[in-house]
Amino acid sequence: MATEVMTGGGPELKRAGPVGRLFQFLRDVRNELRKVTWPTFDELKKATTVIVIFVTILGIAIGLMDAFFQWMFVTMVARLF
Repeated sequence: MATEVMTGGGPELKRAGPVGRLFQFLRDVRNELRKVTWPTFDELKKATTVIVIFVTILGIAIGLMDAFFQWMFVTMVARLF
């Protein structure tokens, strides 16, 4: 079974032309998407909230580090001259 998935479905694909392989690929994609367990709306809201909070905190941390290093380097360069 795993061999069929890895090779793309068997020997019938080797006889098919580019258009046949394209349609087989699209059928395989559709079949794989049917196997996906999609999140519920509540799970999606929670995950989105966590991501937005994390990105906000990370952005603030990077902004503070940037401001600190800018201040530090500008001060050091000013002392040199």
